[in-house]
Amino acid sequence: MKALLIAEYRQGKLLESTYELLAFAERLGAEKAFFFIGAEAEAPHFDGKVYFAEAAKYGEYNPDLHKRLVLEAVQKESPDYIVFLHSSYGWDLAPRLAAALKIAQVSEIVGITADGFEVPACNAKMRRLLKPVTAQAVLTIQSGAFSYQGEPGGTPSLVPVELADSASRIEFIGYEAAEKKEVDLARAEVIVSAGRGVGKKENVEIVAALARALGGELGATRPVVDAGWADHSRQVGSSGQTVAPKLYVACGISGSIQHIAGMKKSDFIVAINKDKDAPIGEVANVLVVADLLQFIPALLARLSK
Repeated sequence: MKALLIAEYRQGKLLESTYELLAFAERLGAEKAFFFIGAEAEAPHFDGKVYFAEAAKYGEYNPDLHKRLVLEAVQKESPDYIVFLHSSYGWDLAPRLAAALKIAQVSEIVGITADGFEVPACNAKMRRLLKPVTAQAVLTIQSGAFSYQGEPGGTPSLVPVELADSASRIEFIGYEAAEKKEVDLARAEVIVSAGRGVGKKENVEIVAALARALGGELGATRPVVDAGWADHSRQVGSSGQTVAPKLYVACGISGSIQHIAGMKKSDFIVAINKDKDAPIGEVANVLVVADLLQFIPALLARLSK
C-alpha cells in the first residue's frame, strides 16, 4: 500500500501540521512519499521521496496548476491513497483531484479501523465508517486527529515535477487578514472554556466568572457558539481559534477531535466533567470528576479567600 502525502506551504514556510500526514500514513501502515510545492530549503524533513515543484514558478496556491502537478506525481508514484490535510488547501484541491481521477474521496478522517475510515457525522456528535469502493482514493484528515510523535528528521530525496505549459487563467494575489475578533484568545495566558455540559446559556456566566477570577479569558466550544450562548470570536477548535495558553480549563467539554485540535498545545490542561471516561481526560493533566455547577462555585469561594 502506498500513500502520497500532500505537504502544505504558506507564506514561505512549510506548515508544521504537514507532519500529521506522516502520523496518519504510519497508522495506515503505508509506504510513504511526499508531494511539495514550495522552496527547496523548506522541504519536509523525511528520509524518502519528495516530489517537488517551485512555488516561485507555480505559486503558493493555484488550483489549476497545483492539480496538474499532483496528477504528474500520481502518475509517477501510483499511490493507493492521496492524502491532504482537512484545511482550506485540502478542501479546495482534494475534490478537484478526485474528480479528475474519477476516484472516491473520504473527507475529515479522524480515525482508522479494520472496517474503514472513521469520520464525524451529525455536527461531530456521532461518527460513521466509510470505505472507498475505488482502487485509489483521495483522503483528507482532520487536524489534530493524528499527532506526530517526536521531532521530524531526515534528508528528503527530491524528485522534480514540472509542467510543459505553466500558463493559467488563475492568479494567486495573496492572503487576506481575517476579520478582527472581539477577543484574541491566541494571546491569552489563561483560558476557561464552556462546553455543552454547562446545560444552558445562563450557566455560561459561571464559567466566565472563573475565567475572570483566574485573570483569563472565556472560551467556548462550537456547540455553545452555534447555540448563541457565546460569541464566535471565543470559539476554540479547528473551526475557531487555535490556542496554546499556560492554563486551559475545559468546563463541561467532552473532547471532540475538532476541539482538542485547537487547544492540545496548552501547557497545562484541567478538565471538569461529570463523565470520568470523557475523551477530554486523555489530554488533560488533571481531570476533575464533578458537576461543574457545584464545583466551580466552590472553587470560586476558595479563590476569593
